[in-house]
Amino acid sequence: MADDEEIILSELDDEELVLQMHDDLYDGMKDEIEEGVNILIERGWTPYDVLTKALVSGMTIVGNDFRDGILFVPEVLLAANAMKAGMTILKPLLVETGAPRMGKMVIGTVKGDIHDIGKNLVAMMMEGAGFEVVDLGINNPVEKYLEALETEKPDILGMSALLTTTMPYMKVVIDTMKEKGVRDDYIVLVGGAPLNEEFGRAIGADAYCRDAAVAVETAKVQVARRHNRLNA
Repeated sequence: MADDEEIILSELDDEELVLQMHDDLYDGMKDEIEEGVNILIERGWTPYDVLTKALVSGMTIVGNDFRDGILFVPEVLLAANAMKAGMTILKPLLVETGAPRMGKMVIGTVKGDIHDIGKNLVAMMMEGAGFEVVDLGINNPVEKYLEALETEKPDILGMSALLTTTMPYMKVVIDTMKEKGVRDDYIVLVGGAPLNEEFGRAIGADAYCRDAAVAVETAKVQVARRHNRLNA
């Protein structure tokens, strides 16, 4: 970024800077997001306020426009990468300050399936919404999911599949969770192009999410509902 642009960013007041960061996030401007995060931290903002007011609010706009068909996957991936750059700066600071988080998710593509664009998008947008995300990558057997659940203790298990031949494996994972007596300990969300709500219900998932924006909203609702139930 050129010096004159840097001076402009640093000369904006807090409110103007946050709005500018929303625009920069929308446009996938990674360097500008990093700089904006650093400026707000230098001005005494808490890491949590930077996360929620500058980044999460900006990603919410991106998510809504993606859901409404105004933005498409390549643009959302750019925005999510810019968000990730900001999160890289904030993560260690958030740990230090013990900032609250929305919840934790383990996500991975099922065994036999090596597609990961949709999964990556969900993972990035979940992080953008304030969730901690553990990404298991592609081609995950049931053992890897169960191991991650035991190790990570997440609120949510997310499974993705892009092939009609691999989507039944989601039921294998859920049935194994039932056999082990741990199914009710986790929220299970499933997604992928060949899936639908009926399939999600049939295999025993808590919800089917048709895209990343829906996944974020569903996760928020499910986690809030779960916490209310546990605290009741």
